[in-house]
Amino acid sequence: MTIQEQKDFITHYINTIWNLGDTSRLEQFLHPDYVDHSLPPGLPPDSTGLKQWIALAHASFQPQTIINEQVAEPGTCMIRITMHMKHAGTWREIPPTGLTVSIPGYRCFRLQDNRIIEHRALIDGNTLEKKLTAGRTTKPE
Repeated sequence: MTIQEQKDFITHYINTIWNLGDTSRLEQFLHPDYVDHSLPPGLPPDSTGLKQWIALAHASFQPQTIINEQVAEPGTCMIRITMHMKHAGTWREIPPTGLTVSIPGYRCFRLQDNRIIEHRALIDGNTLEKKLTAGRTTKPE
């Protein structure tokens, strides 16, 4: 893959898998030896765990990930993102608020054989939960 093809591939992955929640297409994006270093404890660090994590996130939120910046070199792509999370279901014992919370983050992908073989992420989940908790006393956006 060229650098531009890598960037386009990751953009397509974010839109299909995270924004739409279409985990039926994970196989086209993930290498058979995929490892996810960012999943919560208790979930397997593979495609099965990722599928579970996406299902949990989509049960609680209507997410929209915006890619603000992409940096790539052969076999690696890093993105800086903003996640807009509309809170539509219970999340970690916080009942739905209807609020849309925006949080920053980073995702780093390593590619092999034209698929994602490794993923790391840094997402500001603490700010998400603080905004949702504070939102219990405010009106939804």
